[in-house]
Amino acid sequence: MQPNTPLISPSMHHSHTHRELRAPCSMDPSPRPSPHVVLVASPCAGHVMPMAELARRLVAFHGCAATLVTFSGLAASLDAHSAAVLASLPASSVAAVTLPEVTLDDVPADANFGTLIFELVRRSLPNLRQFLRSIGGGVAALVSDFFCGVVLDLAVELGVPGYVFVPSNTASLAFMRRFVEVHDGAAPGEYRDLPDPLRLAGDVTIRVADMPDGYLDRSNPVFWQLLEEVRRYRRADGFLVNSFAEMESTIVEEFKTAAEQGAFPPVYPVGPFVRPCSDEAGELACLEWLDRQPAGSVVFVSFGSAGMLSVEQTRELAAGLEMSGHGFLWVVRMPSHDGESYDFATDHRNDDEEDRDGGGHDDDPLAWLPDGFLERTSGRGLAVASWAPQVRVLSHPATAAFVSHCGWNSALESVSAGVPMVPWPLYAEQKVNAVILTEVAGVALRPAAARGGVDGVVTREEVAAAVEELMDPGEKGSAARRRAREMQAAAARARSPGGASHRELDEVAGKWKQTNRAPYE
Repeated sequence: MQPNTPLISPSMHHSHTHRELRAPCSMDPSPRPSPHVVLVASPCAGHVMPMAELARRLVAFHGCAATLVTFSGLAASLDAHSAAVLASLPASSVAAVTLPEVTLDDVPADANFGTLIFELVRRSLPNLRQFLRSIGGGVAALVSDFFCGVVLDLAVELGVPGYVFVPSNTASLAFMRRFVEVHDGAAPGEYRDLPDPLRLAGDVTIRVADMPDGYLDRSNPVFWQLLEEVRRYRRADGFLVNSFAEMESTIVEEFKTAAEQGAFPPVYPVGPFVRPCSDEAGELACLEWLDRQPAGSVVFVSFGSAGMLSVEQTRELAAGLEMSGHGFLWVVRMPSHDGESYDFATDHRNDDEEDRDGGGHDDDPLAWLPDGFLERTSGRGLAVASWAPQVRVLSHPATAAFVSHCGWNSALESVSAGVPMVPWPLYAEQKVNAVILTEVAGVALRPAAARGGVDGVVTREEVAAAVEELMDPGEKGSAARRRAREMQAAAARARSPGGASHRELDEVAGKWKQTNRAPYE
């Protein structure tokens, strides 16, 4: 990692060779009527993509000019992902800027991913400040990723409205709100444990077992970083959430009441943001196999770009899929050998952009499957190494169900395709997502085994039972499939012109137009 380097010089702003050096359209010295919104995204695969889609929509439908700012230097793989997303943005509308690298060499080697992100953003503030001051015409609003809450302090300093983009759901935001309320309600020097269950809104609750680990362990430095970060959120002018009201109506309504009472900033559900389908030659074999399967016969199995199963769990999952008797398309990743369920090194890849060579590993993920598995399931099952065109697979008529790690981008892609899920959360807020998908939206059936299993392993019998429950015409499976279709229609309505999410974003854009800022002194 390199030390601080000078920010892009004004003379380089119109480079077309390196797109990250190109200035936003609104840097033209002539005044522009459109409010210029700067969006600041952390370098996580699950965050950059929906924020890029938010920027695109602000320009295309809401009369704004937008610049998406990303960071560099945390890991080459993350930089590569951010660059790919930036390159996909419409060159004529959304501008892209990558801040220079900052040194992180003094951060402890055992620091977790959250700590590294927080430090990267904090140390990049001088470069971000310099960039913002270089923008001719000023900035109407700063929108920061929720890993970039410290940017809100910069918004206050510059006299610019500051908003937080939440790439997951309103339930996650409600949990963070309650987390701070519990701790700030304690006497000085006293620490309170989160209640079990914790009420999020109305009758929506979450058990401690389903809470993200970082919020539970006070001995972990990230606990205190999260507490400080979420306290800072309360100073935001508002939150833009990658969800839609019909999916989480109880939580959305409680947030509206809190805003009206001045108890919490306004929360705007403006999603779902779903990446467009790609057109790549590598997709053909997978999709051609699906074309040969009967409609509604295939279970799609994928744990995202960074999710990992143990060697034992990989083999139990294979045996369970075979035992179920149903067709399947399984994206197999290299198993974990140390008990970890998250692979930081590959966090840069979303499911449509992973390497086609087994994720960059020297080994073959398919080699870890049970002996004879591929031969015994040939025809009705297809196992592919590391990557599949997820949006296209979920949208294919043959796909009937999705066994998923519950990353929120994947969940919204499944909802938008009308495909019910078997939630199998692995890390971060994915257990919260599983609760919402199962108990609030009703589009998923979560087997008890996927909450941990025996010794942390979900057995083959439990895998087969979960697949059969969702695929077979029983009461629970039928209800989940019906709700999936209903939520698919609701998602389409929400993001269409005049829909609820479209109106929410239009309301925010209207505020930005009224407070459009002049150039900084």
